[in-house]
Amino acid sequence: MNAYLLSFREIDHTKLMAVGGKGLNLGELSRIEGIQVPAGFCVTTEAYKKIIGDNKEFSDLLDQLRQLTADDRGQISVISGKIRSLIEKAEIPLDIETEIIRYLSEFGEEHAYAVRSSATAEDLPFASFAGQQDTFLNIIGKEEILQHVRKCWASLFTDRAVMYRIQNGFDHSNVYLSVVLQRMIFPQASGILFTADPVTSNRKVVSIDASFGLGEALVSGIVNGDNYKVQDGRIIEKTVAAKKLAIHALKEGGIEEKEIEWGQQNQQTLTDSQILQLEQVARKIEAYFSCPQDIEWCLSEGVVYIVQSRPITTLFPIPERNDGQNRVYLSFGHLQMMTDAIRPLGISFLEYITEPFPFRKAGGRLFLDVTHDLASPIGRRILLSAIGKHDTLMENAILSLMKRKNFMHSLPRGKRVFSFGAEGLFWKLPIQVINLYRKNDPAIIQDLIRRNEVSIMELQTMIADVSGYKLFTFIKQDLKKLQELLYNPRGLGVIIVGALASDWINKKMETWLGEKNAADTLSQSVLNNVTSEMGLALMELSDIVRPYSEVIEMLQHTSDETFFEDLANLEGGRTIIDVMRRYLEKYGMRCSGEIDITRVRWREQPTALIPMILNNIKNIEPHSSTIKFEQGRREAEQKEQDLLKRLEELPGGKRKAKKTKRMISVLRNFIGYREYPKYAFIRRFDIYKQALMKEAALLVQKGVIREKEDIYYLSFDELHEAVITNRLDDRMIVERKAVYEVYEKLTPPRVMTSEGEVVFGEYHTSRIPPDALAGIPVSSGIIEGRARVMLKMEDTSLEDGDILVTRFTDPSWTPLFVTVKGLVTEVGGLMTHGSVIAREYGLPAVVGVENATKLIKDGQRIRVNGTEGYIELL
Repeated sequence: MNAYLLSFREIDHTKLMAVGGKGLNLGELSRIEGIQVPAGFCVTTEAYKKIIGDNKEFSDLLDQLRQLTADDRGQISVISGKIRSLIEKAEIPLDIETEIIRYLSEFGEEHAYAVRSSATAEDLPFASFAGQQDTFLNIIGKEEILQHVRKCWASLFTDRAVMYRIQNGFDHSNVYLSVVLQRMIFPQASGILFTADPVTSNRKVVSIDASFGLGEALVSGIVNGDNYKVQDGRIIEKTVAAKKLAIHALKEGGIEEKEIEWGQQNQQTLTDSQILQLEQVARKIEAYFSCPQDIEWCLSEGVVYIVQSRPITTLFPIPERNDGQNRVYLSFGHLQMMTDAIRPLGISFLEYITEPFPFRKAGGRLFLDVTHDLASPIGRRILLSAIGKHDTLMENAILSLMKRKNFMHSLPRGKRVFSFGAEGLFWKLPIQVINLYRKNDPAIIQDLIRRNEVSIMELQTMIADVSGYKLFTFIKQDLKKLQELLYNPRGLGVIIVGALASDWINKKMETWLGEKNAADTLSQSVLNNVTSEMGLALMELSDIVRPYSEVIEMLQHTSDETFFEDLANLEGGRTIIDVMRRYLEKYGMRCSGEIDITRVRWREQPTALIPMILNNIKNIEPHSSTIKFEQGRREAEQKEQDLLKRLEELPGGKRKAKKTKRMISVLRNFIGYREYPKYAFIRRFDIYKQALMKEAALLVQKGVIREKEDIYYLSFDELHEAVITNRLDDRMIVERKAVYEVYEKLTPPRVMTSEGEVVFGEYHTSRIPPDALAGIPVSSGIIEGRARVMLKMEDTSLEDGDILVTRFTDPSWTPLFVTVKGLVTEVGGLMTHGSVIAREYGLPAVVGVENATKLIKDGQRIRVNGTEGYIELL
């Protein structure tokens, strides 16, 4: 074995940095008994390093490339082109050239070879880099092979490879290239297969694409191949395509496109027995690598050859459960309007407060196991009722799953999540709902809030005297109180009564008066909505800042470390500090993604509020908070009078008007409380976090961890253990940070099965115009304006009349609602946060619009129809 060349048989899992991902996988494939891999070897990364090592021009160009961002496409193209030219003209050192020629003679210099690039950040479980570097087929003769080795090295700097690295955060100087030289196979057929269905993600379905000739025809997209779906030794689906072209090797080297004879174009590429043989080979490879694989194969004279296998990096992980039975999981993140990945400490706290329920972890998220509910006819009805108001697409996905009789019959029975029995979650709720509706007393809400406020104040006082290992016992005990808050039948009853009143009003007003979504206007400016009050309070804070031009200028340049110090030195600064501190005392525990305890809170990063304050000053008239609330209250009052008057003119009108007046009163008394329980539990989370960060600071002092935020990558119990023992393996933190970065890039499914299948829900789109984007209408009205596509709150730069388009909103986004004129989100339902606040503020809103942030361009003019539920791109 030498530093510059390794045969496939010499490559094992320790050689990644020498041969790159593709070379490593070929070496591993060569070790699997019964798997045929065309013979070959790798020119290692040491050879590439020697080529570029002392080249000053290369180093200078690389330095220039490091300064660029993905937006600098023109400069990327120019600099990358210079680097490629430099490498292609480089002399291959004599010792490396000699070794390549020696290996060629051993493997057969007279043979044709495929010359492939293999980067050290390629074909990895977390980043495929597929297609970023070049491959050259049917290269014959040592001079041609040496030249194509240079071309492969140079292809590390194709525009697409450079752009991919920039977008995925890879340093150009830390990625090296090996070159794979592999004996050419001249196949009758070839293609790609996935050991998990790339459309549905079902891990039990093998999906095979096949065409005649070399696989390059499929990869390059010049031909549509056949597709076969296979499950457990049975072909479950076949699509035979018309294949007009194939790519074949030329005798003198290189490849050419050839038209397939007319009579063969519509023939099935593979026989059924060959399809089943491929499934067996694929499952053997998958078992060896212990994860789903993307495999390139070819068929020559009846033998299946594997020319590459790489992990499928786009699949969302399956919740772990090894009982072998079918399971159905719902995304907790979609129900909570926060689909981002959550760090381990955050997951731990969510697991504690969701303890009564069968939640499972996967991909840095939590999923609710509703298998037993779906196995029960009663459970199905209760489940659909429970989730319908939160996410219509989730409800529709469940409905589509229910149509599969065989799957539904395979689900095991057991204790349900949603049950009205004595053991169930909601057994007390029906009685509470009836009593609350009859009393219709807003004092009930005040009592609920008062009890919670007293409990939170007690927590703040008591936790101040607890530290060390005792702190963890204390927090566990208090988490039980938090569970009581979240699952308090009286509090849940208030929320349900408000939702039922809204539903009754909407249905009856549409039936009796032909008016849709009447409850939307009636819900404006209600009392006891802590989240909408937060938005109005920030408007008042903005009014206090407004007269001071020096403060406004300072806010655009300050930092969190010097924020209050900078303010104190300016006119009006002391007053603003007092008001800001009061605001943070009441709302400073909020932040984007707040259900994750590890997220940075406003009290930790007060500058997060600055863009919203500046937007209010720019776009909203002074003293608008009072005006806005009063305007909403008057509109609701006027709507009530209008409805009652029209009802009285109907047959039986007095009875209908009396019942409607009662329901409107119930709605306005109770609907505001829906936002309070989350506010209260986020306050408790923040109190826990402040105490835990003190422990983290001590762990840093003792050298147990490097920085306080390292505790985010430990579970609650692991952190407890670290505090007791003052010991921790730093490698675990490093590994978990890397895993979290992978999870951040994944998109969680709303509904998935234990087979990994992602189940989709669809809208009934007959009501929407052609080319419009369908969604869920959650707040009535029609508005036109500029789309402001925002993925993060800190991207805030709004103009008067903008329409906010984002993935999801949680309470921290509420201050933006006073500035925008409409709302579009990818996640949400009728009773989720953004919908409730949009109705209270009178904003037309459509939620659950799949891929809205990709399909709608920032700055594009759009029309939001919050009554019918669609967006038109104007």
